[in-house]
Amino acid sequence: MTDAAIRQAGQADLAALARLRRAQAAEQQGEYGDPGFEQRFAAWQEREAAHRITWLAEADGRLVGMMNLAIFERMPRPGRPASYWGYLANAFVLAGYRNQGIGERLLGAVLGHARQHGFARVVLSPSERSVPFYHRAGFGPAGALLLWTP
Repeated sequence: MTDAAIRQAGQADLAALARLRRAQAAEQQGEYGDPGFEQRFAAWQEREAAHRITWLAEADGRLVGMMNLAIFERMPRPGRPASYWGYLANAFVLAGYRNQGIGERLLGAVLGHARQHGFARVVLSPSERSVPFYHRAGFGPAGALLLWTP
């Protein structure tokens, strides 16, 4: 097991987050030049910052993994406290650091946050390869959700 530190991302991590996202995209779809990507990523991160938290895994002096949680606050209802749910997204660990417990620790940080803040649920859209990972963490089918695809 690699000794990786898990922490929340800050503004200073923006360039490293963009590099991780590039690595994730390259692994899934191949390399893209896309010289404007870093600027688009920074603008997206700024727009999302108010309702998305990203956790990072740092090992060997560099960022090796990430996972984020988009937070949705439910509409207030009389007689009930504030309620939230989350969408887990962009889970990625560099290939050389996989199967060493880093993804599990990132997921633990995300779910710990959701538990601590009383989230009603956390949902995700896993890749086929990641389904067993999420099942081991207690995720199951979301039979109550409906999906519309344009």
